Amino acid sequence: MTSQQTLTKEGGKPGIPGDPNSSGGLQAGLKNRHLSMIAIGGVIGAGLFVGSSSGIAAAGPAILLSYALVGALVVFVMRMLGEMAAANPTSGSFSAYADRALGRWAGFSIGWLYWFFWVVVLAVEATAGAKILESWIPAVPQWGWALIVMLVLTATNLASVSSYGEFEFWFAGIKVVAISAFVLIGVLAVFGLLPGSDNPGAGFAHLTDAGGFLPNGAGAILTGVLMVVFSFMGSEIVTLAAGESEDPQRAVTKATNSVIWRIGIFYLGSIFVVLTLLPWNDKSIVDKGSYVAALDSIGIAHAGQIMNVIVLTAVLSCLNSGLYTASRMAFSLGRRGDAPKAFARTNSRGVPRAAILGSVVFGFLAVFFNYKWPDTVFAFLLNSSGAVALFVWLVICVTQLRMRGIILRETPDKLVVRMWLFPYLTWLTIAMILFVLGYMIYDGGDPREQVLLSLLVAAVVIAIAVGREKFGRGGAVNSADATQSDVKDSVTRS
Repeated sequence: MTSQQTLTKEGGKPGIPGDPNSSGGLQAGLKNRHLSMIAIGGVIGAGLFVGSSSGIAAAGPAILLSYALVGALVVFVMRMLGEMAAANPTSGSFSAYADRALGRWAGFSIGWLYWFFWVVVLAVEATAGAKILESWIPAVPQWGWALIVMLVLTATNLASVSSYGEFEFWFAGIKVVAISAFVLIGVLAVFGLLPGSDNPGAGFAHLTDAGGFLPNGAGAILTGVLMVVFSFMGSEIVTLAAGESEDPQRAVTKATNSVIWRIGIFYLGSIFVVLTLLPWNDKSIVDKGSYVAALDSIGIAHAGQIMNVIVLTAVLSCLNSGLYTASRMAFSLGRRGDAPKAFARTNSRGVPRAAILGSVVFGFLAVFFNYKWPDTVFAFLLNSSGAVALFVWLVICVTQLRMRGIILRETPDKLVVRMWLFPYLTWLTIAMILFVLGYMIYDGGDPREQVLLSLLVAAVVIAIAVGREKFGRGGAVNSADATQSDVKDSVTRS
């Protein structure tokens, strides 16, 4: 009997598929509505709201092409990840698949790098949220708000996976409603159809009336790519969460198939609205932020405070998902013998408490570094995790090249999602990612520093992984079996 048929609980005792009282593994606590909203909201990060203005200033209207290029890259990567995740939903996602397809060193390395990325993000988002909250209630210091936010979302994740799902459902829901309303109202204003609007309704004129569509040259498109690529990080979270859902295969398939319109509406649609409401070089875009400037041009009162509420929601959503994602990756690493055994244990509610607390501790340390040494220690942490998103996407591509054959050989009936034009489009995506990494080094400045420091950290982690294998410290857990049993009954339910 294969591991597809017999799932093993933590500690090596046989589990009972579908037994809700079994405390040996993660529970299927996420409803389909949770997964749907996590999938939709996962591509809307705080970076879209607060970071788009710098991209517009650098590339002008051509930033639309930058978003389109990165969006296509994400669509291809998600298609590949969806193929593997639909065939085998697991909390380790691409780390577990890399472990199986490329070797223990690959799963160990990309898993820990991804965990590192998210614990640093916890500090960034906690600080961003604290700044907004302090501006509303200055009696509480900024560090106090950061502490409160972290404690509340830690408690949410410790309660149960359904608590995480419920919080994320509403956080993501607010983001989706807000950005959908922005696009709809903006389009009406663009064509002069919005009653009472202060915008002259110039149609598409602003796309070319300030120096043309490429005011800073074609090279600015690539500069824009470097500035927007990291705002897409988080699309892959749904494949980690799917393992704890009622119907993981259906959830992954649905999320993978919908990623095109999600990116099209939320990213391209909203940036298009900004660029058609205002000339790209309007000073208010940089001074106020692109979305606030656009809302002001329409004549919506208190636009700044409205966007602060939306950005705070995006920040809390990112914190919530970041803590969940880091803990599930730590759990999966523990299951495969690549992290402390305590990380692989769950309580009676199916919550990996040690994995959550371990991630939170490092998150708190990063917050402390951000306040104590923002320009030295924290700057190093931030830059050394900056290119991890691209490393993750690259590993997903290379893994999929190998996993397609494994799936066809072992469980061909599970291949319900297929990468288009395999393997040609996979190789093209790999080339695109390598090109972006190369251009970041060539471009110099912060992008070069991010790639070089991220490569340094990656080299250290890979060296540790290879050393563990060479000296027999990789753990006795069979990675394939651990991958199959991260969630007790995910395969049975799919």
